[in-house]
Amino acid sequence: MRIDTGQHMRIDQRMKLAPRMIQSMEILQMAQAALEARIDQELASNPTLEVREPGTDADDLEAERTQENRDNSEGERELVVKDDDTSNKDDFERLSNLSEELGSTWDTNTSETGGSYHSTQYNDGERDKKMDAMANTAARTASLFDQLIDQWHMVETSPELFKVGEFLIGFIDSDGYLRTDTKTLLDQASAGVTEEDLDAAIGLLQQALEPPGLAARDIRECLLLQIDARLRNDPDADLTHERTLVDGHLKDIEANRLPKINKATGLSIDQVKQTIHNLRQFHPHPGKLLADDAPRLIFPDAVIEYNEETDTYSATLTHGRLPTLQIRSEYARDVKDKNVDKKTRDFLSNHIRSASWIIDAIQQRKATLLRVIGVVVQAQREFFEQGPQALRPLPMTLVADQLGIHVATVSRAVNEKYIQTPRGILPLRMFFSGGTETEAGDAMSWTAVQAKLEQIIEEEDKAKPLSDDALVEKLKERGIEIARRTVAKYRKQLNIPPARQRKEY
Repeated sequence: MRIDTGQHMRIDQRMKLAPRMIQSMEILQMAQAALEARIDQELASNPTLEVREPGTDADDLEAERTQENRDNSEGERELVVKDDDTSNKDDFERLSNLSEELGSTWDTNTSETGGSYHSTQYNDGERDKKMDAMANTAARTASLFDQLIDQWHMVETSPELFKVGEFLIGFIDSDGYLRTDTKTLLDQASAGVTEEDLDAAIGLLQQALEPPGLAARDIRECLLLQIDARLRNDPDADLTHERTLVDGHLKDIEANRLPKINKATGLSIDQVKQTIHNLRQFHPHPGKLLADDAPRLIFPDAVIEYNEETDTYSATLTHGRLPTLQIRSEYARDVKDKNVDKKTRDFLSNHIRSASWIIDAIQQRKATLLRVIGVVVQAQREFFEQGPQALRPLPMTLVADQLGIHVATVSRAVNEKYIQTPRGILPLRMFFSGGTETEAGDAMSWTAVQAKLEQIIEEEDKAKPLSDDALVEKLKERGIEIARRTVAKYRKQLNIPPARQRKEY
């Protein structure tokens, strides 16, 4: 084989994305919370960028800064220190005055360097809204692991068993279960730990940890532990039927096979139903009671409102949480001032360019998002008035062609965005589904088909629930023709069990 080098010419077309374009696409795709974090990061790293306070125009800011510069000009002189104490008296007095002036904005606990100066604003005696909000924010809940370790430290046991229990707590999952098999636990445990040690520690964990049911290996053991705990607290309680069903009929309960339970236990159907109802008081995921995942806060990016006078719907962006950015005027002047050191001017010029890019990208994000939402408002009026069953198909390619932009831009614009509508706060992406045509020739989105399916199931006779084949026929009667496997898929997406499990006895 021969390897050599050579020169060749070819003509081709390539698209190269400038850094500014890449940044613009990234900001367009960001959710509002991510954009807030990005802005905070940019404010911390770019000294030429600042937040324009609401109700303050650029001229007022300029006048304020000019006065501040004049008032503090004495503090800007070089501090000269000599051996003669008397000659330094004025300098040290000036330093003391400067420290008092800046005391409110000097944080002595921010870093190992001794402090940091925040030059964007002075303390004018008013309360800091951000600090107030932080002070009023609820403390973050301790993790499940930390809470269980704290409980375990209160248990009196041998040092050897204590270490094994501490080791096992690390394997308890967010549901509160210890699902790791014994072989894996033995492989990762310290030398000398036996299977008997693990069993003893697990038993003690199950008895000592609260709420009851923690450290169970499966749902059956979890519920039995809770039944035992209830009987310890209330010895007169009768939980015989509950223990019988948990101990041998959990799969029958899951499959709604009540007649089978009736035949095996001798309990009547009504007794079986009442026992299952009683079991609902126990929690299948006790770990969630200690450290449940906090709900994610959603802030809508736009609000859809109806105007009665014009009989139209309109969209308004809600960027109240996003600060208004601007370039600091003093740095904008310095970069043009030839008396300023060239190295400093180059430094400021690069940061001003970066600040301008992010300001422009945020403005472009707002404009693109508003245009895309405007198309949604025009196309989905029936949804706002009638609900999910009236949602129309709206392909992104159609929106892209209408706006004269690339379909990828539309996809980025709707990514993780939410809008507040007369039907609640909804993800913007849900309005861009495909669909089908009814027998009458009307377009219907897949989301609308799911809503229609859900309505049919809600109206069915629960004593004789509809099978998937029957649901296909019911939809066909309403002009919607889809396959059985599609019905089954949509039913699962809606978390609706099959007909056998929906049956009520």
